[in-house]
Amino acid sequence: MAECIFCKIVKGELGAQKVFENDKVVAFLDINPVSWGHTLVVPRAHFEMWTDLPVDVASSLSQASQVVARGVLKATGAIGFNLLMNNHSCSGQAIAHAHYHVIPRKPDDGVKYVWPAKPYPAGELEKAADSIRKGMGK
Repeated sequence: MAECIFCKIVKGELGAQKVFENDKVVAFLDINPVSWGHTLVVPRAHFEMWTDLPVDVASSLSQASQVVARGVLKATGAIGFNLLMNNHSCSGQAIAHAHYHVIPRKPDDGVKYVWPAKPYPAGELEKAADSIRKGMGK
């Protein structure tokens, strides 16, 4: 994708504070961080969503995210972190290039994620499970 900002960063066409690189993955600081040290971990190749990633790229992305998260924890003094990936604009994905956010967290840091969770209505839990199994070909 010629217009993808993350592809441009990966190729060195745009500057970024890179903190990790290997043959499949690049990690760099988010320029609009949720907290100090917020880092993005992206595949070198352009894939829009997690479900588009080949298994080897998904594995490399996960492994690199773990390495980066350890570094972020040490560098920031955080005791926890959010590891998250938004998939599609409807989920909050702002850049259509698969990427993990590693967001360092500390107690009382003021960052709140509100999940509007609620229980399934009667009979819907089983329907959802059956539908998902069918979607996976089981």
